[in-house]
Amino acid sequence: MVTPAPSLMDLLGDVGCFLNQLEQGLLDYGLPPTLGPMDHLCYRAATSQEYLQLRTALARFGDCLVEGMIGNRPIITYRLHQPLASPFGPVPCIELAAPKAGKQHLCGLEHGEVVVDSLQQLLIDYPNVPFNTKGLEDSSPELTLALPPYQVKFHQRSLAETIALEIAGNEVVPVPDDYFIGHRL
Repeated sequence: MVTPAPSLMDLLGDVGCFLNQLEQGLLDYGLPPTLGPMDHLCYRAATSQEYLQLRTALARFGDCLVEGMIGNRPIITYRLHQPLASPFGPVPCIELAAPKAGKQHLCGLEHGEVVVDSLQQLLIDYPNVPFNTKGLEDSSPELTLALPPYQVKFHQRSLAETIALEIAGNEVVPVPDDYFIGHRL
């Protein structure tokens, strides 16, 4: 008997519950889920082995936009063949992050990112929302709203657009060929 291949939900967990919790978290702060499209979800792998397994498994569901080193660990992004339905509209991409060496973090679905016209306008329109503004100084500015144990991040450009610009500018840092040899599997 042939075992069926796992579905995207088998790989990622209860995506619907995750998205509903993000929506409710925004609503609790008076933020509508219609601020802008959610362009991707991020799944953080617990181990390098899980990252490698998911990297292979997710390739069945989408096309790789890029894999590179971000924050001293590999991250790969897939444009899904079938966007995920969500309260924020269709979510076209999944980002898979390898664990950071020596850091504890939530494993599984960790955050969603919403594209808005203006981060500054978001701060003006919602002055009582406790956005983390530390990321405003980054090369790809962002606001983060903690919704423990998850978060929603806000950007002015979609991840797919950012990736295209980084590829065009030759800014992607490749994953070293021996990266996974030196990291615990």
